Amino acid sequence: MQNFTYWNPTKLIFGKGQLVHLKEEVPKYGRKVLLIYGGGSIKKSGLYAQVINLLQEIKADIFELSGVEPNPRISTVRKGVDICKSEGIEFILAVGGGSVIDCTKAIAAGAKYDGDAWELVTKKAVAHEALPFGTVLTLAATGSEMNSGSVITNWETNEKYGWGSAVTFPTFSILDPVHTYTVPKEQTIYGIVDMMSHVFEHYFHLQENTLLQDRMCESLLITVMETAPQLLADLENYDLRATILYNGTMALNGMLSMGYQGDWATHNIEHAVSAVYDIPHGGGLAILFPNWMKHNLKVKPERFKQLAVRVFGVDPEGKSAEEAVLEGIEKLRQFWNSIGAPSRLADYDIDDSKLELMADKAMINGEFGRFKKLNRDDVLAIYRASL
Repeated sequence: MQNFTYWNPTKLIFGKGQLVHLKEEVPKYGRKVLLIYGGGSIKKSGLYAQVINLLQEIKADIFELSGVEPNPRISTVRKGVDICKSEGIEFILAVGGGSVIDCTKAIAAGAKYDGDAWELVTKKAVAHEALPFGTVLTLAATGSEMNSGSVITNWETNEKYGWGSAVTFPTFSILDPVHTYTVPKEQTIYGIVDMMSHVFEHYFHLQENTLLQDRMCESLLITVMETAPQLLADLENYDLRATILYNGTMALNGMLSMGYQGDWATHNIEHAVSAVYDIPHGGGLAILFPNWMKHNLKVKPERFKQLAVRVFGVDPEGKSAEEAVLEGIEKLRQFWNSIGAPSRLADYDIDDSKLELMADKAMINGEFGRFKKLNRDDVLAIYRASL
C-alpha cells in the first residue's frame, strides 16, 4: 500500500436523542446562525421545530435558507453566500441529507472567498478558508456528513462537478437514526445504492497489499446487502436505520481508502447524466456501475473475481475468471433490482439523443479514472450499454 496520513476533524455524534448537543456545539462558533435545509420535509417531521427551539435556547440569531435542490445548484449556493456576507453569519447549520450538506460546504467556502463560488467548484480557485458549519443528517447516502467533498450543479450550463477542500469538513455531525424514519422508500433505495457505489469506487484500484482495506470494503457491502431488504420492509425500525446510517458514513469518511486511491470514474460518468437530465444520483449509479464493471473487467480480473466470490457468493469452481466475474456483476444487478433500483436509462425516459452531449460533459477535464483511464469512446460505450 502507499504511504498515507489520515486526518478527519469531524466530531461524529451518533444515536437517539443526540440533537440536544446543538446547545453545546453551536455556541463554540458564534450566535449568528444560518440554518440551511431542503424542501420542507423537516417541518413535516417536526425536526425543524426541534432545531429552532434548541437554537432559541442558546439565544442564537437565526437566518434561514430553504429549498436546496436534490442536485444542489450554484444559484442556491450564491444566495447562501450573499446571506453570509450581508448578515455577518458566524456559523452554518445544515439540516438534511447530502445535497443540503454539499450546498452548505460551497456556501461556507464561498462566504470566505472574494470571487464567485463556482470558481471553487470548477477548481479555478482553491478554498483556503470557510465558515464553520455543522450538520444534522436526515438521509443515509452520501457520507458528506463526515468528509470534505461536495457536488454542485450549474443548471444554466448543464455542468455538475465534485470538489472539496481541507477546510470544508463539518465541525460536527449529529446522526440520529430516528431522523431518517420519514425518508421515503425510493430515497432510501437511492441512498443504499449510493453508499455501495462509494465502496466500489474505493475497491477498484491498482495498489497491491491492501488486505485489510479489501476486507473492510467487503464487510460493509455485505452488511448493507443483508440489512437493506429488512429495512425496506420496515422503514421505522431503529436498529436497521442505525445500521444503514452508520454504513453510509463509513463508506466515505476516508477510513476505507487509507493507503490507496480508488477509481471514481463512474461517479464522473453519472454526474454528466444528472447534469443534463437531473435524475437522482443513486438511480444513475445503479444503472451505470454494472456496465462500467463489464467494460473494465479485463483490467484486473482477479479483483473483480475476489469481489464476486467474497461478496456475491459466486462459486468459482469449474468457471473461467471471466465467467465468475460476469456472474458476480449479474448478482449485483439482481440485488439492486430486487430492492427497486432502476437498471436502464430508459427507466428515466432517457434515449440516445444526448449521449454525445453527456460524453462531452464527462470529458470536460480529459481522460479520467484511476483503475483504467477512460476516453470519450469508453464513456459512450458505457452509456450505450446502459440504454
